[in-house]
Amino acid sequence: MPTRSTTTAHTGAPVGIGWRHPHYAALLEQRPPLDFIEVHSENFFGDGGAALAVLEAGRAQYPVSLHGVGLSLGSACGLDDEHLELLARLVNRIDPVRVSDHASYARVRLARSPTSTILHAADLLPVPLTHAALDALRINVDRAQHRLRRRIAVENLSAYVRWREAEMSEPEFLCTLAQRTGCRLLVDVNNLYVNAVNDQRLCCGAAVATDVFDACIAWLDAIEPAFVDEIHIAGHCDTGTLLIDDHGSRAIAPVWDLYRHAIRRFGPVPTLIEWDTDVPDLEVLLDEALQARRQSARALQTSDAPCATAASLP
Repeated sequence: MPTRSTTTAHTGAPVGIGWRHPHYAALLEQRPPLDFIEVHSENFFGDGGAALAVLEAGRAQYPVSLHGVGLSLGSACGLDDEHLELLARLVNRIDPVRVSDHASYARVRLARSPTSTILHAADLLPVPLTHAALDALRINVDRAQHRLRRRIAVENLSAYVRWREAEMSEPEFLCTLAQRTGCRLLVDVNNLYVNAVNDQRLCCGAAVATDVFDACIAWLDAIEPAFVDEIHIAGHCDTGTLLIDDHGSRAIAPVWDLYRHAIRRFGPVPTLIEWDTDVPDLEVLLDEALQARRQSARALQTSDAPCATAASLP
């Protein structure tokens, strides 16, 4: 079990950081006060070895959240048996506080293949917001939860294409999934902002801050608070044409604005700082974690409505 010295009491939401390879040693040596750490499940599927030993050392100090990128929950051809078994083995070994993956797909079965060949995109692809896609996702989430013997959390995706045949909004899609499966939702505020800006740029040629902000607020307000188990905060890069969710920088002002609104709506939900590319020193992530604590405490102490500022302009 985690030691008392590595957890912290504060007035905001519980906050953790993504524990990545560059910080394995530093975190174990410094033992900074964090409420949890998150790792990518697939990096620890090996049966023993150095990686798993490091994770077990981290688990002795902190609660661990397992975040996956490979279940392919939205695939119509179903889940990969081996992947699910490896995840189940890791869950049994680590006993994480949360298990999560994305509302996405990567596996497809070739329709005309005589051997039922399955291709893997090695990426997180957006599912169409249709009843058929929702049913496929429901079946896979049910199966995963049955095998893991626990609820999982499903994350909203940053997507750079949109299916034309959408039959419902993304919040309706995700909330219906939670209602039908008993799963929980992982709300990635940066993904939400990235999608809103990109949608407007692709449709209108330029982003208008108030429209983007209002769209994000409406999205958050359409999510049932009882379904939300975790929030992600991250940075992105602006190519001039699109925002790319690269997890390679600090979160920007409008993302923090939306985070405060999310905390006011959902309550003190566990919050993760993600940083996966151009990973800086551990101290930078800890500073972002401190910012999340301050922002969540501020949100919980005030009922003021959020507003976009000049600094929030895309």
